[in-house]
Amino acid sequence: MILQNLTQDELEAIIQSKLEEQFAKLTKELTSKSDSEELMTRDDACKFLKINSSTLWHWTNKGKVKAYAIGSRRFYKRSELLESIQPVQQ
Repeated sequence: MILQNLTQDELEAIIQSKLEEQFAKLTKELTSKSDSEELMTRDDACKFLKINSSTLWHWTNKGKVKAYAIGSRRFYKRSELLESIQPVQQ
């Protein structure tokens, strides 16, 4: 692409259209059903929520988040973690 012949407005329009395409793609990926039903390990859930494992353990025991077990391993659904996040009342 030759940028020398573009005006500033044309360049801004090109950049904006590409950014909008990428944001739409990212939004679609984040809200897709397959991603929301993804099972996450404890470590993945902690990184996703930006908490430590003891906090996740307490939240699971209090029923704030729901865990699924296979043997001694615990898994969490991404969609349920997102649902457990509540807005702060001020």
